[in-house]
Amino acid sequence: QVQLAESGGGLVQPGGSLRLSCVASGRISSNWVMGWFRQAPGKEREFVATTRWNGASSKYADPAKGRFTISRDIAKNTMYLQMNSLKPEDTAIYYCAMGTRWVVGRMSLEREYDEWGQGTQVTVSS
Repeated sequence: QVQLAESGGGLVQPGGSLRLSCVASGRISSNWVMGWFRQAPGKEREFVATTRWNGASSKYADPAKGRFTISRDIAKNTMYLQMNSLKPEDTAIYYCAMGTRWVVGRMSLEREYDEWGQGTQVTVSS
């Protein structure tokens, strides 16, 4: 069973940047999928970005396009989310998640992911 651990959250001013990390324990298949979701106070968890572990495909939610970049370091079993031009509305707990297959048109859905991390808090405020 793969376990996920996020880090890198914190307090940042509007316009600033953060890089989140998600370290996965255990062996990851190249066909698996790793993604980021977030949950803001009082709101449901929402999709942010996802990528196939082999790098063949990735997908971003509209609020993340042009500002966030998902990447992975296979040697370190680590996925990253580089977040630039942060806005107060990006404030949320960010979760990484793992799925075992890429299903076209469905990777923004929570139910396509089998394992979840505990989350890391990102606060964007002046």
